[in-house]
Amino acid sequence: MTTQPAPAATTRSASPATTAPAPRWAVRAAHSLTLLVLPGGLWRLALVLGFPAGYTAAGFVPFETPSAKAVMLSLSVGSELIALLTLGLVRPWGETVPHWLPFIGGRRVRPLAAALPALLGGLVLTFLWAGLPWWWTFPHADMTRTGHLVVGLLYFPQFFWGPLTVALAVSYWRRTRVRSGGVARSALDR
Repeated sequence: MTTQPAPAATTRSASPATTAPAPRWAVRAAHSLTLLVLPGGLWRLALVLGFPAGYTAAGFVPFETPSAKAVMLSLSVGSELIALLTLGLVRPWGETVPHWLPFIGGRRVRPLAAALPALLGGLVLTFLWAGLPWWWTFPHADMTRTGHLVVGLLYFPQFFWGPLTVALAVSYWRRTRVRSGGVARSALDR
């Protein structure tokens, strides 16, 4: 008994999208984003576990409630998951949905569907973290002097999270969009 191949309309592509590979700087930047977010997340986890982590006794009181701990835990896990998603801008699963996902596995990711949320997210992160250097210049009454320095050092890498995400989104867009039958690549992406 011979088997017939499935009709072309219902088959899914077995290989990733045929685009240019991500530039080396983009791969390094995407991998570094997970490490940039990690120190702030670990600091928040210390707060969840009951360590003052640089706060004075009075300043730490608001972090002792169950709702504050839930928020800190959610921020830590959510931030790291979002940072991990940027890997999709440089990995094959960012161009073709993995086959093991039900219903959509094996389908090509539309470049705009990945690049636009990454671009908007990067712009929001840039706006959110833009005040960090300014925040760091002023002492805070609810923190110890050493705690203020340590917290500033732990959070300062997140200042670069937004701009790097924007750069990765632009690189992904340039690399994956198709122009006149070929893959468009800029001089910056080579």
